[in-house]
Amino acid sequence: MDDQLSPTTRSTVRRGRKRAQTDRHQLYDLLDSCLICHLGIVLDGAPVVLPTGYGRDGDTLYVHGSTGSASLAAATAGAPVSVAVTRVDGIVYARSVFHHSMNYSSAVVHGTATAVTDPAVKLHGLRVLTEHIVPGSWEHTRQPNRKELAATHVLALSLREASVKLRSGPPNDEDDDVAGHREWAGVLPLHQVWGTPEPCPLLPAGRAVPPRIAERPVLGARPDPEMVR
Repeated sequence: MDDQLSPTTRSTVRRGRKRAQTDRHQLYDLLDSCLICHLGIVLDGAPVVLPTGYGRDGDTLYVHGSTGSASLAAATAGAPVSVAVTRVDGIVYARSVFHHSMNYSSAVVHGTATAVTDPAVKLHGLRVLTEHIVPGSWEHTRQPNRKELAATHVLALSLREASVKLRSGPPNDEDDDVAGHREWAGVLPLHQVWGTPEPCPLLPAGRAVPPRIAERPVLGARPDPEMVR
């Protein structure tokens, strides 16, 4: 797939066009730095948006859920879907209410999801999801059995049709506000950090926290402040 995003009618950024990004790797970096996406679909004539975990393998995004989910059932039947992911990097305090903002990276993916039915590919998709959300767990925990696989939908969505927007940097205040306002203005950064692991009460006493959990790196690299504001 081309290294540059090629906007379609659905994926063309219209509001805040100067914040649109064209490098496909910025899409990958954003998806790899977040844990939750919002899956949108029209169900019985009304929009439905569901938060769910996901995983990326190259240019394919995997999502999963219960086979009892009406939304996922509609997606597996070929209904168009969209997936949105947003990472907030900071709150922008401006000199006017109008120019308060957020520093963020966001992406929207459009397409038709494909139901993954081949058992080997389904296991691969679930492994991708697992390793994205809880790295190292696929090899250290019990893998899905037949009953669990039968109860799980796995959907694959191509990342071909997608848009990315980014805002970074200080507030974009009007010159008159900069000259006449003396209150503080700037950015309050927001960082994701892991807390102290809390062991299950059923664990044997003294069981150490494995390094894959205790030493898990913080999610989400911050954008270059010189990028589009």
